Formats: sequence, C-alpha cells, structure tokens
Amino acid sequence: MPPNGAQQPLALRECSRSICAGAINADSSKYTASMEAARDRLAVLAGQFTQEDERESFMQRQATAAALGSRGFTRAFPQATTAVEFPKAAHDALALDALLTPEERDVRKRVRAFMESEVAPIITEYWEKAEFPFELVPKLKQLGIGGGTIKGYGCAGLSITAAAMATLEMARVDASCGTFYLVHTFLAMLTIALMGTEDQKKELLPGMAKNDLVGCWALTEPSHGSDASALTCTATKVTGGWLIDGQKRWIGNGTWADVVVVWARSSVDNKVNAFIIRKGTPGFTATKIDNKIALRCVQNADMVFERCFVPDSAKLPGVEAFKDTNKVLALSRIMVSWLPVGMAMGAYDMAARYLSERSQFGTPLASFQLMQEKLARMLGNIQAMFLMGWRLTKLAEAGQMSHEQASLVKAWNTLRGREVVALAREVLGGNGVQADFHVAKQFCDMEAIYTYEVSIGSCKPPVAGVLKISSSGVACCGDCIYKLDERMRAQAFKRSV
Repeated sequence: MPPNGAQQPLALRECSRSICAGAINADSSKYTASMEAARDRLAVLAGQFTQEDERESFMQRQATAAALGSRGFTRAFPQATTAVEFPKAAHDALALDALLTPEERDVRKRVRAFMESEVAPIITEYWEKAEFPFELVPKLKQLGIGGGTIKGYGCAGLSITAAAMATLEMARVDASCGTFYLVHTFLAMLTIALMGTEDQKKELLPGMAKNDLVGCWALTEPSHGSDASALTCTATKVTGGWLIDGQKRWIGNGTWADVVVVWARSSVDNKVNAFIIRKGTPGFTATKIDNKIALRCVQNADMVFERCFVPDSAKLPGVEAFKDTNKVLALSRIMVSWLPVGMAMGAYDMAARYLSERSQFGTPLASFQLMQEKLARMLGNIQAMFLMGWRLTKLAEAGQMSHEQASLVKAWNTLRGREVVALAREVLGGNGVQADFHVAKQFCDMEAIYTYEVSIGSCKPPVAGVLKISSSGVACCGDCIYKLDERMRAQAFKRSV
C-alpha cells in the first residue's frame, strides 16, 4: 500500500483550484490561445443561426465553457484532463520509432500534430451525434498523404510503412477518421489505380488525392458479408452500358461519397466486375445506417441500385473475376491491421496520464501496483502489435507477403487491441464510460475494427505450415476454396442458360 498523504502534482492542483474558483488568468498566453481557438470553433456553430442576436447570445453563453474544454478540463471534474487536450505519446517502450526511416517519421509527426490539434478538440461531440467532421476533409490535403502509396496523378507515392504510420496516427486520436482515410484511399482510389483505364485514373485520382472528391467501395451485401464472393448485385449489359441492380450494406463514406466503386455480377459471363457510379446517378440511393455503437462518425450506408444505368466507360477493365478484389485487399488489410495499433496507443496514453493525475486515498492511482500491472500488460501488447504490423509491412514492401499472413496479423492485432482498450476503460473507472476521456470511444470503436476484414474466428489452424482462412470471398484467401466456389457458380450459370 502506498503511503497516505501524497498529493496531486502541483500543476494539477493549481489548475484544479483555478477552474473551481473560476479565476483563470486571462493574461496567460495559453489561455488567450485557447479562448481564440474555442471562439473559432464556436463561430462555425453560431453560423447556423439566422439572427445576429442569436449568434452573439450563443457565443457569449458558450465561449467560457469551450475555452475550458479546449484546455482539457471541465468544471464538473477538474481532477483529470480530458481528450480535448490529447495526452503526449508514452507508448513506445522499446524505441520502435527507430525502425522507421526519416521520411516515415516525418509523416508520422505531421499526422500526429494535425490529429492532436485539429481533431482531438472536436471529435467527441461529433462521435456523440454520429456525425462526420466534414470541415476537416479539405485540411487533410496539407498533410501530403493523399492517395497513400499510389504514384503519379497527384498522389503522395508513400512507402507502405509511411502510409501505415499515417493510418496509425489517425486511429490513435479517432478510428473514424482513420477508417475514412482507409476506405477512400486504400479501397476506392487503389481499385481505380490498379484496375482502371488511363482516362479513369486521370479523371478521378487527382481530385480524390486532394479530397475534392471522396470515394467509397461497395462490396458487402445484406445477404453476403464474409461470403462476399456470392454477391447477387447484377450488371446487365444493354446498349451503350450496363444496368446495375441490387443492394449493398455497411458501405463506409457511402452517404456522401462522390465516387462509388460497385462490385456486381455480369449478365454476360456471371463473373464479378467493378463499376464506377457517381453520386446523384438516377436509380442509385444511399441511406445512413443509424444506431451504431462503434465508428459512430463513419457514415455507413445501405445502398439500393434499381436499373441504375452506367456507361461502358464506367466499367473497370482490370477486374475480370472476384479474385481481383484480393489485389486491393492485400494492401487495405495491412492498413486495417495498423488501426488497432494506433487505437491501443491512444488508449494507453490516455490511461497513463489519467492515472498520474487522478488521486484517491491521498495518492495518484498510478502509484498502486494493481494499476501498474494493467499498464504494463497494455504496454507489452502494444509493442507486440507494432512489431507484428511492422513485419507484415516489410514483407509487403519486399513483395513476399501472403494474404494469409495479412489476415493473421489483422485478426491478432485486433484481438490484442480489444484487450488494451478494455484495460484502459477499466482503469479509468466511471470516467472510462464517458467519451470525453477517450477510452470509452476507443473501446466501442474497436468492436467494429475487430469484426471487419477477418476476425480471429475466421482463421483455421495451420495445415502443413500453411494458414487457411475459413470463409470464402473477402475473409477467405485460400485459393482452393475460391476455385471451388467459382466452379460451382459456373456450373449453375451454365444450367440456367
């Protein structure tokens, strides 16, 4: 038992007294900057009012509270800092950052600074309302990560590791922002870059790299999730183009994307093709999926296509069968495997700071061995998760990665990530279920990351040293299962005609 009578750190005690007494030093440069930042954000909200007196009244009522929030404290609970002032990174116990090149560290530093300064102060409110911070999208272009690993067409041409660091740092602060970047870049843009025509690439990729156009990737259907190769959305050949009919579900960015990459089964040969459909095309509707507990900022959509006509020029010629999805998923699954690493880091950083600030029984919670054991377990998991992701990424850069390896790392990292965010939620006690302190949001969001693109339950034990994935389609990378599935479908198609 630690000695009684220990006190909070001096800086925390002073800040607590200041807030409780309402006597913040208005001459402080830090306070002035906080107030200005708060008023800037509130001005956006106030702009929604039509009357000048309403706007001014709103600003006067809210400015003080927002400034306090921007400093990371609230009047109701000044004993610990909220995620508005994001904690400093404390998760790199084994100096793993040294594994990165200077260019990769630079990308990581830029994205971290942006997420901590621009996203952390506002994202909790958006998460609570299940809305996406659209105003942040244009600002992402200044980070120099648009297009990820794609070369040319105005894209960044990053290494796979650098792109992974961008994804990791986004997820450390908010998994929804990381998922937006992943879907837009490593699904929609990458499909066009790998399998589109030169005209399609020139038309779409430059605008998508600057986020002037936003993309999504429509594969999953209500009746076919992990069984994606059985998709029933159809593409019927007509004069001058194709009629798309069917439904899609859980499509990230789907309610507002300008460019939709849709996977559908051709009426010509029963094989799966891909098509580009633009927002507003007649016969295409997208409806937001509500009432989610995870990735609440991501605007997932139910999509319906009813005799939706697209011209021949909208077909992606590089897609000849369902197996071509693996050309895209090979890279996207690497990025998905890094999301839980970043999320776990953010949860740990918050937990470590909270325990050092929050006192009970006259001493900081961090002084108790039970809390230290939980922090050590979290920290160990994070080091292992980073190394799993790093090794997978290096295999991919060397052209030696298999789909099975990517699936294994994604499944394992999300499993360990689940443990980290659960421990973080636990050590924060009651504040661990309030989104203001970050870990509750990470706890919920991790459930979605754990579920999509392979969970640990999809992996069969290795046979003769070769890992197989148990279900077909997206969650299955075993060639034998894919070939069997396609043979059965081809036979059924021949009988139908």
